[in-house]
Amino acid sequence: METLLVRLKPYDPRRGHVLRRFTYAGVKIHEERGWYRVSKEVAEYLRSVHQIPGEAYTPLAFDVCTDDEAKALDAREDADTRVRRNATDDVRLTPARREEGALTSAGVTDAPPKGRAEDPRGKRERA
Repeated sequence: METLLVRLKPYDPRRGHVLRRFTYAGVKIHEERGWYRVSKEVAEYLRSVHQIPGEAYTPLAFDVCTDDEAKALDAREDADTRVRRNATDDVRLTPARREEGALTSAGVTDAPPKGRAEDPRGKRERA
C-alpha cells in the first residue's frame, strides 16, 4: 500500500488559510498536529480540497507530499521562521548614532521649506 503525507496548511487568515480541522473517510486531520500518513487514494482527494468548500478560487487546504518533500518543506519553514536571535548566537555590534548628527524634534521648524508655496496643492507661476 502506497502512502503519502498530508497536513492542513498553517492557519493564516490573510492568505485565506482558515481551516483548522477536516474529516474525510474517518480520518480527522487537525492543523496543529502536523503531518498525517494516509493512503494514496485519500491523499489524492485531499489534494483537491479548497479552504472554502464549493469555491474553486479559494486556496487549497492541504499540503500533500512524499517523505522527502515534507522534510524539505519543514526545513524551509524552519529557516524562514528563525528570525529572532538567541543570546548564545554571535551577535555583531550595532553602533549608536552620535548626537550631533542625529535629527531631533528640536531641529525641525514649522516653516515650510524655502521655494515652496504655503498652499499644499502648490501654485504655478506664470513665465
